[in-house]
Order: sequence, then structure tokens, then C-alpha cells
Amino acid sequence: MRIGIFGAGTMADALGTRWAAAGHELMVTGRTPAKAQALAGKWGGRAGRVEEVAQFADVAVIALRYQGMAAMLDEIGDALRDKPIIDCNNPVEVEHFTLVTRPGRSMAQDIERATGGHVVKAFNLCHALVWQLEPPVFDGRRLVVPYCGDDAAAREAARRLITDIGGDPMPAGDLRHAHHLEAMAALVISLLYGGRDPYTVFNLVDRAAVSAGA
Repeated sequence: MRIGIFGAGTMADALGTRWAAAGHELMVTGRTPAKAQALAGKWGGRAGRVEEVAQFADVAVIALRYQGMAAMLDEIGDALRDKPIIDCNNPVEVEHFTLVTRPGRSMAQDIERATGGHVVKAFNLCHALVWQLEPPVFDGRRLVVPYCGDDAAAREAARRLITDIGGDPMPAGDLRHAHHLEAMAALVISLLYGGRDPYTVFNLVDRAAVSAGA
């Protein structure tokens, strides 16, 4: 799969490194060309301008701080129209740990409206360090990774990318549910800022262990 990554920060680094190891082709763009070029070299991929990455991508991944999202979406324009887009971002301010989006509306939906792409919310509930784990396993169980979106092909792309890093994909409905995942992320972020271990995650109860009385 050809993955176009928009953003050259820690999340892009963590996810891109794992996907490159799984055999995907990567191309990256970012506000700082030197950082994007360094990531491309690490992955054995390429760096390019926004329009080049959009044209390259079978699936796009947007990995940015929310403060830079509007500017990036303006630059993308409709270059990702009808393409699968993975949104791993969290519109969470860190003074009161609340969402900066409108009530009941998600960043994922705003990205879909702005780009005309098929957005799937995924990978937003963990610190980047979690995605560096090979694989992400907690208490002997693969990390459950919820994802949601409206388009079947985009959801399948997300499912594959979750599986390729060793996660356990969990469909969480259509894109209307993205704001629930973003609200869950606000709780994780508040824990991390409160000093919790960066490997803090939500994971589902092991039904077999519960049944066995563990």
C-alpha cells in the first residue's frame, strides 16, 4: 500500500516506522522539510510537497497537532477527494482537557468535509511510544484499536494498517462516533499530563480471563 503521511512529528514517526517495516511504501510532507526528509530517509521512503504526497497516496494519514490542522487542510484543498484518509489527531486543549470542536462534532468529520475524502478515525487513543512497540501487547493481549468511518474501503484500509502494526482492530461504527473516540483521548491526555506512564492505554477486558475468574 502507498501511504502518504501529512505531518513529520512523533506520531508520524512512530506509525510510519512500523508501516515501513511491514512493507508499505511511504511518502511524507511536513511544515519543516528537513524533518520530513529525515523521516523519509529513516523509512526508505520519499519526502515531497503536499500535492505530491496526495497524488502518491493510496491512503493518506494526517498526523498533526490540532493547532496546525486548518492551515494543512487549506493547503490540501481537494487533492485527497475520494481517497481514504486516516485521522489520528485529537482536538484537545491541555489547560482543562476539553475538546475544541463544536459539541457533538468531531475533527474527523471536519476533515472529511474539508477534503472530500473518506475519513476513518483511528490510532488516536495512545501516546506515540505505544505505537513503537513491536507489537503493542499489554498483559499478553494485543492492543485493541477502535476505528470508525462511513466508507467500507477506507475502513478496510484502516483495519489492515492496524493489523500490520500488531493491533487488534475493533470497528466502532460510522464516523458519527469519532467524537466519542476524541473524548476518550481527552481522558488519556489528561492522565499523561498528570504524570501517568506514557504507555497508559485503554484496552478491553479479556473475556476468557474474566470467565476463568482471573
